[in-house]
Amino acid sequence: MAGKTVTRADLTEAVYQRVGLSRTESAALVETVLAQICDCLAAGETVKLSSFGSFVVRGKGKRVGRNPKTGVEVAIEPRRVMVFKPSNVLKARINGDPAEPDEG
Repeated sequence: MAGKTVTRADLTEAVYQRVGLSRTESAALVETVLAQICDCLAAGETVKLSSFGSFVVRGKGKRVGRNPKTGVEVAIEPRRVMVFKPSNVLKARINGDPAEPDEG
């Protein structure tokens, strides 16, 4: 199930078509929104978009990993990772679930 990859240019074109801003203004709007999301995540904040989902930054502690090819143990340093948690609305939309189940 290979789908099309949506790019910044695609988002910019969608804003241009639907909102009616110029292409330059549409590109600036998309860049501003993405930059704001990135800045918030870099600061460790959670970004919640209603009916879409949440981007959450989590900390992972130091642990010992193993190289699967050689079996050698390697120390993995603590780091922060970003996790996306889709909303129930988005999950339902992805799965094609109707708003209300069919009766009968």
